Amino acid sequence: MSRPDPGQQALARRAYARASAPARTAVQQAALLVGAVFLLVGILGFIPGVTTHYGSMEFAAHHSGAKPLNIFQVSVLHNIVHLLFGIAGLALARAIPTARNYLVVGGAVYLVLWLYGLIIDVGSNANFVPVNNADNWLHFFLGIGMIGAGFFLTRTTSGVGTTRSRTHSAAGVPGRLCGDAGRPAQHWAACVSVHRRPR
Repeated sequence: MSRPDPGQQALARRAYARASAPARTAVQQAALLVGAVFLLVGILGFIPGVTTHYGSMEFAAHHSGAKPLNIFQVSVLHNIVHLLFGIAGLALARAIPTARNYLVVGGAVYLVLWLYGLIIDVGSNANFVPVNNADNWLHFFLGIGMIGAGFFLTRTTSGVGTTRSRTHSAAGVPGRLCGDAGRPAQHWAACVSVHRRPR
């Protein structure tokens, strides 16, 4: 019985480590994208030129006149909210359940903010965020889109089959080592190469 080549085993282990890292699912990618956009919008809100009337920006008041792209009314508080939502999206995109919750709960928050903008008098102190008509409808479509993505993109994640687990158990690879059916196909080839015993 020939002994396995240590160099080949080392290469196989490195390939296994790379392949065994689970790929991001669609819902994780969506949360990552939304978080990145929020982070970018929050940063742009503090850049003069991109944000017009920058000198009239208030911390939180209805008379804050700063407008990114000369469209959306913002304040320091409004920009901070965008930054926090962005950071949360990047952090919560690491796992499927947290990515889904980020999209669904975040979308619900923006629908509440949309209703808030419709109910209040935008010229009163109640509009402390502040928001204008463009903000309101952006919040509406953003809320619907995030909630829809959170539910739609996770409809099939719980139905992952076990075909790969059975296939690789038949190949003589212990299921406890290579039996995660949710991993990409490259995982299995590398795992078999590492754990198969020479006969």
